[in-house]
Amino acid sequence: MGMVFSGLDCTPRRRERLPEIEVPTLVVHGRRDPFFPVGNGEAIAREIPGARLLVLEKAATAIPEAAIDEVIEAMLTLG
Repeated sequence: MGMVFSGLDCTPRRRERLPEIEVPTLVVHGRRDPFFPVGNGEAIAREIPGARLLVLEKAATAIPEAAIDEVIEAMLTLG
């Protein structure tokens, strides 16, 4: 997997612009994501002013249908 990601061109670095986001933001991250650990979602949420992190314990890289209501509820409480 490292070979796949090492070949990616990550310029420009969009992540550096996260502090510029000025809208309510929900960062959703799956605890079982095989590519990016939860710490990645935590870091993204920290960099966006006022962002909220929702960790889906049983999810990997996609939001499972069983978690849709949880995500919707979290989105509705942003403000």
